[in-house]
Amino acid sequence: MGPQLNTSVPTRLAAGKNTTADRLLVAASELMIERASIEVSLSDIAQKSGVNAALVKYHFGNKDGLLLALLARDAATETSQLEYLLAQPISPTAKLRLHIAGIIRAYHQFPYMNRLIHFLLHESSAEAADEVSKFFVAPLLDFHRRLLAEGIKAGEFRDIDPVLFYTSLIGACDHLFFGRHAMSRAIGVGPVTDEVCRQYIKHMEALICGGMLAKGRMANSE
Repeated sequence: MGPQLNTSVPTRLAAGKNTTADRLLVAASELMIERASIEVSLSDIAQKSGVNAALVKYHFGNKDGLLLALLARDAATETSQLEYLLAQPISPTAKLRLHIAGIIRAYHQFPYMNRLIHFLLHESSAEAADEVSKFFVAPLLDFHRRLLAEGIKAGEFRDIDPVLFYTSLIGACDHLFFGRHAMSRAIGVGPVTDEVCRQYIKHMEALICGGMLAKGRMANSE
């Protein structure tokens, strides 16, 4: 039997107790950003991190295990703030705007995130897909369900299906990077810079909030 996926890695890394594993994740992240690709070899990661390649198997089981741990680390940038955001004494609309900006910034900070998600959900093992669903998809869906219910109860949002909302927001964030390559080839669109990220946040806030606000709220916001 070959190397097995270590599905306990995300939890162990979150505790911040394994500097060798952290170095491997930092190296993998930097290489993916430099090359604009998730196609990086274990030997390249080991060389950049200064860590023996054999330690990848020890800490992560195999390359897919490393990729899973990297996505878990990066996804935590936003998902760890969900409960905090819900508890803030601000309006549901204000929370929604902050969430939209936070999700887009997370994708911008880790531009390979969308490709990692697609790979682990559709091209890796069933175990990896289950883990991505647990630490990325499920927490976001639950947050969206609760935020939308809060906004509807407050009279700020019209009735919105949480699954459709998740699909719209995460799909839009995903396509900012996933579709950028196709647009670049078609009409010469440039890379996703900090300014492009800021413009996209404003665009998505206007697009999503404009479509979600209850009729009275829409009139007041004009």
